[in-house]
Amino acid sequence: MQNKDSLAWVLLGLISLIWGSSFILIKKGLLVMNASEVGTLRIFMASLALAPFGFRSIRKIPVRKLPYVFIVGFFGSYIPAMLFAIAQTQVDSAVTGIINSFTPIFVSLIGATFFQMRMTRAASIGIIIGFLGCVFIMLGGANFQLGKINYSGFFILAATVMYGVNANVIKTYLAEVKALHITAVSFLLVLPISGLYLFLGTNILDKIGTQGFALGFTYISILGVIGTALAMFIFNNLVKIATPVFASSCTYIIPIIAIAWGLLDGESLNIYQSLGVVIVLVGVYLANRK
Repeated sequence: MQNKDSLAWVLLGLISLIWGSSFILIKKGLLVMNASEVGTLRIFMASLALAPFGFRSIRKIPVRKLPYVFIVGFFGSYIPAMLFAIAQTQVDSAVTGIINSFTPIFVSLIGATFFQMRMTRAASIGIIIGFLGCVFIMLGGANFQLGKINYSGFFILAATVMYGVNANVIKTYLAEVKALHITAVSFLLVLPISGLYLFLGTNILDKIGTQGFALGFTYISILGVIGTALAMFIFNNLVKIATPVFASSCTYIIPIIAIAWGLLDGESLNIYQSLGVVIVLVGVYLANRK
């Protein structure tokens, strides 16, 4: 039992480090690629890595469940990857990591609104506090001048809304399907879409050989294979050996990792944004407190 607990803590630290580092990798990729290329390449590389598992797993999922699995892959992974890349053309990676912590709040809110999930009073209060903290971060970044607010932060919020829908779709419609099968097949189903768009809908092939492209490609490939595909396997195993509540605690660590990478890369947070971080994390805690 002690070895199992130790492994759970190791996996928690590892998944937090991987996901917390994803925002700086997006930032580096955007130096040589546009947002659509970064988002699509990320999903394409993750889909390639998971394809062997997807082909083995697809027969184990009932055909009537495949549309829901596609929703998981397209709206739960592909579109959010695009939204994060779009947002980070205007928003620092540290701020992106902070707003991403809003995901559990939307899981609760969407579950209560559309999926008949019960919500406690503390969760309701947490959602309100978390939203106020998010607004505080964006206002603080603009020194509370409405005309200077960077509205690109709402792309991140939109991505977290999709994550919230995705989690509830899995819980409601795919509860009997193994998590690893959902992950592998969902990426397999978006592989053709991401591949066609990457090579026919973007100019990424024209950038091969240009200065810095190889390094940027490496960053996004790492993000796709390790930060997306491998991370999902680690997270699924963490849920299996521990509990979903324990696994979800990575939400509190990811912003810290994202902020650390941002500071190392020359980004900064003012006192108002730092206070907003605390407010968001308090809201997330209350929204997920049992």
